[in-house]
Amino acid sequence: MGSSYDDDVHQHPLLQPESSPSSKSSIGVLESVLLDSRRPLLRRMVTAVVIESKLLFQLVGPTVLSYMVNYLMSMSTQIFAGHLGNLELAGAYLGNNGIQSFCYGLMLGMGSAVETLCGQAYGGKRLEMLGVYAQRSTVLLTISGVFLTVIYVFSKHILLFLGQSPDIASAASLFVNGLIPQIFAYAVNFPIQKFLQWQSIVAPSACISTATLFLHVCLSWVAVYKVWMGLLGASLMLSLSWWIMVVAQFVYIVRSEQF
Repeated sequence: MGSSYDDDVHQHPLLQPESSPSSKSSIGVLESVLLDSRRPLLRRMVTAVVIESKLLFQLVGPTVLSYMVNYLMSMSTQIFAGHLGNLELAGAYLGNNGIQSFCYGLMLGMGSAVETLCGQAYGGKRLEMLGVYAQRSTVLLTISGVFLTVIYVFSKHILLFLGQSPDIASAASLFVNGLIPQIFAYAVNFPIQKFLQWQSIVAPSACISTATLFLHVCLSWVAVYKVWMGLLGASLMLSLSWWIMVVAQFVYIVRSEQF
């Protein structure tokens, strides 16, 4: 009996859940709709789906927009490369969708690993650890970026080994050489994004990404058509645009009153 009593007394959650006022009110409305027996079941389910969809869209919508903008930046770079010639388009396509996509997926996957740690820290109200985990992730990704740089530098030899023609391999190698700074922008950008996302701060990243897209188009136009930097200039502008996003998000974190 005494042991059972002690278990009842001492077994309680280590961390008490705590939600924001907006989420509490939304959850309360959702529960009231589902428990309202005066409404038909189908109507309750439809209303609940609408409420839940609004909650999800507030978090998922800006995040999806950010990833879409990242893709559009790469696609716009390929479009500008296509205006330079067929060889430049082939090189940009191969470099962007082959070598660069490999780097992007690897760095994003490694950066996403910090989500588990950030979730534990945020749930446990150890908010100071969010910054620590983001900094450690940045260091690890930067070290990984050094090894990925070797792939970029020797991309021509790798493509020739895989059977690509010398002309296309040279064009792709020239393109990815301009993307080397982008590797280290990934190393900083992904931890910053996860740092913000786990605190439900997603709108600033979406706004910054959208603004950077328009700036990227202007910079690419100047580099390709006015300065005549060619294929290398197009890829360098893509790297520069990514660093603009990184700096803008960092400035937001430093200057925002939320941190």
